[in-house]
Amino acid sequence: MDLELKDRVYIVTGATRGLGNATARELVADGAKVIITGRDEKRVEAAAAELGPDAVGLAADNAEPAAAQRLVDAAHERFGRLDGILISVGGPAPGFVADNTDEQWQSAFDSVFLGAVRMARTAAASLGEGGVIGFVLSGSVHEPIAGLTISNGLRPGLAGFAKSLADELGPRGIRVVGVLPARIDTDRVRELDALSGDAEASRAAAEARIPLRRYGTPQEFGRTAAFLLSPAASYLTGIMVPVDGGVRHGF
Repeated sequence: MDLELKDRVYIVTGATRGLGNATARELVADGAKVIITGRDEKRVEAAAAELGPDAVGLAADNAEPAAAQRLVDAAHERFGRLDGILISVGGPAPGFVADNTDEQWQSAFDSVFLGAVRMARTAAASLGEGGVIGFVLSGSVHEPIAGLTISNGLRPGLAGFAKSLADELGPRGIRVVGVLPARIDTDRVRELDALSGDAEASRAAAEARIPLRRYGTPQEFGRTAAFLLSPAASYLTGIMVPVDGGVRHGF
């Protein structure tokens, strides 16, 4: 299938590694150009260099108020257009209700929630018909995940914002989608498995609950996200797509 991505331009935040990086790889492989971000300048430069000449890396923190406009401006200055954005950010601190501090909640709210809202709002002002805004969320949108209380609190709210945004931007021909990863084999998930004290046993237990009996690969997530961002998905908006190997049993 031709995803019609050639020469289209996307911003992908949090793309030095993990799910953001996997999506940027798939976009570039199909002919798109990308602005990728991360908080560490050296890592961003290295990731962009690895992606090749169709990628530009900019150090940016989603929580920084000026970051969103700076990224939109960079897309227009470097590539002359902007077709979409995938808003991804590292997961908030793990912990249970009694563990997480006010500071952890505030930091996560600024980056995971308010930063994403600001990115989406700024991108929407620049996008035209055919544009798309994507959010990397989590299976916690539908069901809380033990030990990830902050994520459980913020991700469902962001999904609600995304649904509202889809309604508001639909008449302008701009789509809004959410992607809900579960156990994708990234550094973040390996770190969460290790919190149990026995990463191997934790992974085995998680895989036993997944109908496909394995973790997903970053590439599998990236391909799904790239499709949703592409013109090939032009009649999909306001949806939350699980990339989870079937672990969600509800309709």
